[in-house]
Amino acid sequence: MPPPAPAPRGRGGRAQHGPGRAGRYRDGVRTRPFAQVNVFSTDPVLGNPVAVVVDGSGLTDAEMRRFASWTNLSETTFLLEPTTPEADYRVRIFTPTGEYPFAGHPTLGSAHAWLEAGGRPRAADRIVQECGAGLVTVREDGGRWAFAGPPLTRYERPDDGALDRAAAALRIDRGDVLDASWLVNGPDWLGLRLASAEQVLAIRPDPALMDGLKLGVVGPLDPDPADPAAPAFEVRALKGAGQEDPATGSLNAGVARWLMDTGVAPERYVAAQGTALGRAGRVHVCAADGEIWVGGATTTVVGGTVAL
Repeated sequence: MPPPAPAPRGRGGRAQHGPGRAGRYRDGVRTRPFAQVNVFSTDPVLGNPVAVVVDGSGLTDAEMRRFASWTNLSETTFLLEPTTPEADYRVRIFTPTGEYPFAGHPTLGSAHAWLEAGGRPRAADRIVQECGAGLVTVREDGGRWAFAGPPLTRYERPDDGALDRAAAALRIDRGDVLDASWLVNGPDWLGLRLASAEQVLAIRPDPALMDGLKLGVVGPLDPDPADPAAPAFEVRALKGAGQEDPATGSLNAGVARWLMDTGVAPERYVAAQGTALGRAGRVHVCAADGEIWVGGATTTVVGGTVAL
């Protein structure tokens, strides 16, 4: 089998050789290869980090949940042997409080860490990840890894009650919402489109009213036509009581499908995210081969072992 293409990575990325494996026992636990990967930014500390336990074999659900709570990152992943011959590896994705069947930046960060640890895909041109949502294909696109967005399991306009609640939580007028749609592909995102990026960045959510909500808000920018990397949209991912995600693959996959289906976005564009947090997330989106591909830079910032 031919070796895989080198993992695209931003500044600070490093290549390792040999597969990652759990090491010796120490004080009743094993040392396991570990990486903390920055996703969706070429600057190592201005994207969205994900913690990756490269060999999660033998860990119980409770142990995975406990470690994910300890890292306190938005997501922590555990890589396992696949259960189907079609997949290269299996991933479980945990938040500090639960488990997701799919999430975007953990998918890209996990693929990056798996390759750096010596993983070799079955096919030379793609990686197939098994997760709770099924099989997800990851491939190289313009020097970045990109995943094929999973199908939307709920894709419809919200009712008036849901829209009223979302507008109140964002402290905006209902009339400012030009369009809205459920964009559920793992997380229960509700997308709202505003008239401008300035309106998106001006939002100051009410934490008391945000509890239980996952709102993705998008507005257009004026990109430089001479710069293909200039962002065309500003995106914010607001969830729970005052939480904001700096760069979100699952949301951008749903937003891209929605904006393209309604004629608002072209078949290839870049979205900015994290601006309100002082981050510089850049999410590269394109429609090809009947799929929505969502990609971005990946960089290993922390590498070594973890005792679990």
